[in-house]
Amino acid sequence: MALRIYNTLTRRKEEFEPVIPGRVGIYVCGPTVYKPSHVGHMVGPVIFDTVKRYLTYLGYRVTLVINITDIDDKIINEAKAQGRDWKELAESVTADYLENLKRLGVTGIDHFPRATDHIADIQRIIQGLIDQGCAYAANGDVYFDVSRDPDYGKLCNRDPEQLEAGARIEVSEKKRNPGDFALWKGAKPGEPSWDSPWGPGRPGWHIECSAMSMKYLGETFDIHGGGLDLQFPHHENELAQSECFTGKPFARFWMHNGLMKTGDRKMSKSEGNEIVVTELLKRHSPETLRFLLLGTHYRSPIEFSEKRLDELHRALEGFYRFFERYQRIISQDFYAIDAPRVRSETGDAETGGFTNEIQALRRRFLDLMDDDFNTGGAVGVLYELLTALNRFADSQGFEQSERDATLLDQFRQGTVVLRELSQILGLFREPVRTATAGDDRLVAALVQLLIDLRAEARKAKNFALADQIRNRLREIGVALEDRQGGTTWRIEARSHEA
Repeated sequence: MALRIYNTLTRRKEEFEPVIPGRVGIYVCGPTVYKPSHVGHMVGPVIFDTVKRYLTYLGYRVTLVINITDIDDKIINEAKAQGRDWKELAESVTADYLENLKRLGVTGIDHFPRATDHIADIQRIIQGLIDQGCAYAANGDVYFDVSRDPDYGKLCNRDPEQLEAGARIEVSEKKRNPGDFALWKGAKPGEPSWDSPWGPGRPGWHIECSAMSMKYLGETFDIHGGGLDLQFPHHENELAQSECFTGKPFARFWMHNGLMKTGDRKMSKSEGNEIVVTELLKRHSPETLRFLLLGTHYRSPIEFSEKRLDELHRALEGFYRFFERYQRIISQDFYAIDAPRVRSETGDAETGGFTNEIQALRRRFLDLMDDDFNTGGAVGVLYELLTALNRFADSQGFEQSERDATLLDQFRQGTVVLRELSQILGLFREPVRTATAGDDRLVAALVQLLIDLRAEARKAKNFALADQIRNRLREIGVALEDRQGGTTWRIEARSHEA
């Protein structure tokens, strides 16, 4: 199946063809950096990091750009409220954002341009729009004239009057039309500003993204992404000013991801229901959070709850236990498997056989990703792969008896497929933290003492005490697993603390 992407601009799925064969440019709108990152800020970067991973797996050379809005009314107002310099505030919040992305495995972003580093590019586009009669200066401000764009509203599929009626549009007596939007804002006393042909001031929000996307990806590029809440006014205005400036199509595909929700409300600072990422990661592992963000189709809303994160934590433990099982059977670390990073086609599945079952699951995973990056369905296939691998190991008695070399190789190859597909989603990048005698001899010795006491209790048929030892260890994050030959243990990834 060829890759097909839902295009907000045309409101249908279209077969993907890049502007330049073999290369893909993606621009995603990033945060306005005035408060620490909340979980909703992680949705777009994780999704488009995964989109890049899959496009790279298909053989494309991909450039991914996510901007930083580091000058805005919100930044200025927050800095005043805190008694801080606006630039220092923006830099510290940006550092928090970048650190959180790193922890969630968002490694594919090639450029993080900041608006304040592109003032000259912004002013050049504004002057070009004025020269073409699509923008006008008005007492220190500059506005885009929406009446000069006959296609205005095409991204939202609504006419300008409908858009104005349904949006919060900044009111100004300087405007020719109510829907006109600011390209340049004249400076107010005490605010940061830059010199310009229209007087000291700073750029409007929408023009920043036009300048930065074209700077790094060209006047026409492949994919423009962002949250569904940015479709209007931000993306509609960005599209209008860019195409009026260049006379060319701006982005081939517009991809809008669903928003993070708590209950029936969007997660946002304005709603006052944001969950700060750094605080959340004290209770849950980064991998659990990434698993949550990829567990639904990217165009669907993501339901956030501590209960759901706990469920996903337990699901991930099933994968971690399998990785340990693979190590015992094959004597190879799962994380050291050198799995394919570029797609190759396999032959048609034959009737029956473990290898054919694994290849059929692999094809279904790739078909789901080809169908508008359906990560939710792809995650479901990972569960099925895990089940198939464990079932095969059980049926062959790999841990209890002599093992057939051919069957072991089938098991190993099946696990390579799990590694191949999970790395497309950015999962299982590195081992979860565990404690062993080498890491912490005291902890290991104490846990082993409790295991021995539990074994004595079971031998004496004191099952209540044995269960109490297991349960108390579980409460502090130590999981026991009884198997032939003895009991093993691990420190689990941190889960929600009730």
